[in-house]
Amino acid sequence: MAEKKPQTFANHTRLDPPFHFFVLPVFGLTAIAATIHFIWRPSWHSAAFFVISVAAATAVVKARMYALRVQDRVIRLEERLRLSILLPEPLRGRIPELSEEQLIALRFASDGEVAKLAERTLSEKLSRADIKKAIQVWRPDYWRV
Repeated sequence: MAEKKPQTFANHTRLDPPFHFFVLPVFGLTAIAATIHFIWRPSWHSAAFFVISVAAATAVVKARMYALRVQDRVIRLEERLRLSILLPEPLRGRIPELSEEQLIALRFASDGEVAKLAERTLSEKLSRADIKKAIQVWRPDYWRV
């Protein structure tokens, strides 16, 4: 099996080609076509086509968002557990102060640098992007949906 490319801030985002370049465009274009068809030729048939197309496009987007939301909850749980193991005692009590966005960003920090980065995040209120930019040794997440 080929080695995966090491993740960095520049390449850590992920596209799912079948979803982003096939499913979304098909459902989006169908909803647009149904809207145009309903405007040009209003009828019960075109109204039903419009409603079903928009409902299907909405369902596809919502299903994706539900999966991402569950994944974020799991990441939050994993990071809280990881931080409770890796952080020194004074910082462990401050784990609840980290926002969901901060916890999700910290998952990319290696075990060796996560304590200092978490401390900096708490003191400087770093954003998700700032945390990711500050990471020196990335802990890859190839499983992100």
